[in-house]
Amino acid sequence: SINPAIDIGQIEGAFFQGMGWSTIEEIMYSDDDHTWCGKRSNLFTQGPGTYKIPAFNDHPEVFNVSLLEDVENPIAVHSSKAIGEPPFFLGCSVFYAIKDAVGNYRKEVYGKDSYFEFRMPGTSERIRMQLNDAIAMKAKTKMLGDETAAEAYQTQGSY
Repeated sequence: SINPAIDIGQIEGAFFQGMGWSTIEEIMYSDDDHTWCGKRSNLFTQGPGTYKIPAFNDHPEVFNVSLLEDVENPIAVHSSKAIGEPPFFLGCSVFYAIKDAVGNYRKEVYGKDSYFEFRMPGTSERIRMQLNDAIAMKAKTKMLGDETAAEAYQTQGSY
């Protein structure tokens, strides 16, 4: 690498960008059920007030990144490595860890190890709705009018 410190910074930044993309960055459009956003297909999340990106407090205090040392790459300039896109997708591991935790909660509390759909981004609202705890069940039952349907309800998008 020409400058390992820059590479490490790029890796850290790309990871947290991917983490934000898969957990908090939600694009919302208006539809017939959500007219408060404006006419159909209006983009609601247009700025920093409604479209959330990762902040300084969204990353751990300790985040270890290291580069392989003394690895030859004869094709690239000064043995440089691709550091842009690969760590971006590694940020998605945060989403899958959340999904796994939700599945484990459902198994532990309800004794069910059944399939549930959990779409990206894994926002706090979607996590809560998939936990099927008392508050989420109350909200889904009110929305659907039936507790049995609420338990089996698979999220369709934003709330």
